[in-house]
Amino acid sequence: MKKFLVILGVLLLLMIIGCVSFYFWGMGAKSSDTSLVTFVIENGTSKTTVAKNLENAGLIRNQYVLDFYLFFSRDNIQAGEYELSPSMTPEEMILKFSRGEVKINTVSVTLREGLRITDYAKELAENFDFTEEEFLTQVNDSTFLEELVNSREYWFLTDEILNSDIYYGLEGYLYPDTYEFLETVTPREVIITLLRQTGSKLADYQETIMSSGYTTHQILTLASIVEKEANTAEDRKTAAQVFYSRLRDNWSLGSDVTTYYGVGKSLDDYLTTNDINDVNPYNTRLTDGRMNGKLPIGPICNSDISSIDAVLNPSATNYYYFVANTCTGEVFFQEGYAEFISKAQELQSICATN
Repeated sequence: MKKFLVILGVLLLLMIIGCVSFYFWGMGAKSSDTSLVTFVIENGTSKTTVAKNLENAGLIRNQYVLDFYLFFSRDNIQAGEYELSPSMTPEEMILKFSRGEVKINTVSVTLREGLRITDYAKELAENFDFTEEEFLTQVNDSTFLEELVNSREYWFLTDEILNSDIYYGLEGYLYPDTYEFLETVTPREVIITLLRQTGSKLADYQETIMSSGYTTHQILTLASIVEKEANTAEDRKTAAQVFYSRLRDNWSLGSDVTTYYGVGKSLDDYLTTNDINDVNPYNTRLTDGRMNGKLPIGPICNSDISSIDAVLNPSATNYYYFVANTCTGEVFFQEGYAEFISKAQELQSICATN
């Protein structure tokens, strides 16, 4: 009897040692492979199912060992998308789940120069979890705009953007570039990021802007027109000179691109007589004198630093007119009206036959 009890004790001891060894084996890392695997836990998934899915994914050695651990564990597993590797221990994985250390996904988006805020809203809504309307609402939120104006961080924002006649308060202030955002980014966070990039780009020009005789708002307004009217850096500088000459001599700017913006049309559309005569604070084609010597109330698009530089460093020329070859984008400048009309007719004829 005594011998039987000894044998039984030895067997129990071996069993305990075996179970303990199996447990520690099962709670060890499956391999030294550090390559990351995306592991998703859906809402309502039980701990047992999590253990089973981890083994099926090749991330742990044994689901039953982890299931045993989870039975006594008080860890609260949070749903989400996680990045795991076979080199992690099951305990390390459970710790990530309990802390909610979900995979951080980012999205790259390119906001091109020369586009309007409405174009940005569309592009952003296609990539993130908010609508165009939600983005535009944030852009025009008066409390938000006042907060930005009162912030010392954005020296280039003044109460000029608070004018209720401006279509979108931050038009012209959101710098075009390629950005990397978290997929959970909000409209407010996007706007702040873009404004900081604008501040970074304008930093080297701050003194020049302050001594230009124009406000930052006016500089960005003129830059947005130049952005749409000319394609090369040199043409933009000359176009800026034309507009400065017109402002100085109390002429209207006579820029079609401002009229398009004022009536909410794309440049692919045609301007009608009604469009050209539409009374709005952007339309510089008005001939009744009310826009003579004036810039539009605000920018008509978001321009890059090339156009801003052109406005701050215009060409030393004497042009008052320019016309573009709509087929090639080439811009031709003229000093007199007759020369301008002649060139416009020539280009119209050329484009009509091509």
